[in-house]
Amino acid sequence: MNTLKKVCTVIIPATLFHPAAGENIDIPKKDPSRPNIVYIMTDDHSYQTISAYGHPLSKLAPTPNIDRLANEGMLFQQAFVENSLSTPSRACLMTGLYSHQNGQRQLGKGIDTTKTFFSELLQKEGYQTGVVGKWHMQCEPKGFDFFHVLWDQGPYYNPGFKSQYSNGKYLKEEGYTTTLITDHSIRFLEERDKDKPFCLLVHHKAPHRNWMPEEKYLDLYEDIQFPKPETFYDNYATRCSPAKTQDMSIEKTMTMIYDLKVTELKHSMDEPNANEWIQTLEEMTPSQREAWHKSYHPKNMFFLSQDLKGDKLVDWKFQRYLKDYLRCIKSIDDQVGRLIDYLEKEGLMDNTIIVYTSDQGFYMGEHGWFDKRFMYEESFRTPLIIRYPKMIEAGSKTDALVQNIDYAPTFLSLAGIEKPSEMSGTSLETVFDGEKPDNWRKSLYYHYYDYPAVHNVRRHDGVRTDRYKLIHFYGEGKMKDDVAIDCNELYDLKNDPNELNNLYGKKGYEKITAELQKMLDEYRTNLKVDEY
Repeated sequence: MNTLKKVCTVIIPATLFHPAAGENIDIPKKDPSRPNIVYIMTDDHSYQTISAYGHPLSKLAPTPNIDRLANEGMLFQQAFVENSLSTPSRACLMTGLYSHQNGQRQLGKGIDTTKTFFSELLQKEGYQTGVVGKWHMQCEPKGFDFFHVLWDQGPYYNPGFKSQYSNGKYLKEEGYTTTLITDHSIRFLEERDKDKPFCLLVHHKAPHRNWMPEEKYLDLYEDIQFPKPETFYDNYATRCSPAKTQDMSIEKTMTMIYDLKVTELKHSMDEPNANEWIQTLEEMTPSQREAWHKSYHPKNMFFLSQDLKGDKLVDWKFQRYLKDYLRCIKSIDDQVGRLIDYLEKEGLMDNTIIVYTSDQGFYMGEHGWFDKRFMYEESFRTPLIIRYPKMIEAGSKTDALVQNIDYAPTFLSLAGIEKPSEMSGTSLETVFDGEKPDNWRKSLYYHYYDYPAVHNVRRHDGVRTDRYKLIHFYGEGKMKDDVAIDCNELYDLKNDPNELNNLYGKKGYEKITAELQKMLDEYRTNLKVDEY
């Protein structure tokens, strides 16, 4: 990483969105039929923690500003990703392609930059384009007039941002990252050429691990006991081995120092990422560090005095995790409200598509887990809300099966731009009335590739319909104690929504198994999938 340099403000040239002086360039005038686009994407935000979805957790920690978008737009009840991992998900967004088609199968193996990004097509057709926040792909932002992006994941406090004016360096800015991302997003809107439509991608770092709340929310929800999901003590009895060999459990994987911020243990525990947490504290300003010490030290000392063991310790870890995670969500909701307020003040709400989503789902203790990666519902499913009053009735909902490869085609279609023939996704425009066309997809394909890697989730692909899901785990064992695997799971989501009872090979399920296997084989053939 480049050395960060502290700056209080970043000066943007007055010509940012205009041609250089003396250039004879025709700027397309704004077509009022072409909508503006504001796409807000968080990192690891579970649908369970958006109160518009009605989950018990969210009722204790409401999200009124995100809910406003749902109340004035459409709530997608069956939205999913193609690969539940940050960078692959972002590549699906930008290209409208599956992971094996765009090249970004894993976190560290990069995007095929010859593929067209939807931002390039919008820009070519006169849209002013910007991206702010987490980029997290192994290429420069492509097709953007303006970018102000974080290094890697970015920290929660005092992040470094790179822009087209920072000479390739990440310049440090003081403040809370969720707020700073909104600051720069609004700055883009203020400085834009108002004769052109715009597309702004607002990519938040939060609530990614390790869940560091804003100073004013360090003690929020402290007196609330959040309910554990009914699958918290899942024993994975009917599953293939990956559910047992994963390394993403709250009990065993979640660390006391880095994840749960018990800094007082730094001299008595040899723990992964502990030094990273200590460095994070050291890079805070004195006032930020003092606020953290004032809040967490008394809570940590009380916890240590109890000397918790067994289930009581796991219960404490779950509560600390949930509270920190939901505190981060509170700041996101605040900043969504702030962005809405700006759009409303500027009279932009009627002709702007506002999207709220996440790069994938996340486990809130289901199956005893945090993180994502698996094709099970909590990580495969993602929140999706779209507000666009010209086409979407307020308070509407849809149960159409949609996927993140559909976002790029949707934006292009609404902008009046023909979708490139190679894009695999489908515009969501045809479900905006709440009805599903007869030819709407009846199933989804999923593929996870990132093994061997952190959290030790084995490679798998699968197919999901409205009711059933078939998952195939495969591949050679490449991490300690792992063995080669070729194993299937089948779930009836109507009768077993928690996916506890694997029906694969069970008597009476031969027909549906064959039907789903045929669907899966057709996806592999038609999409030219090269491993499974």
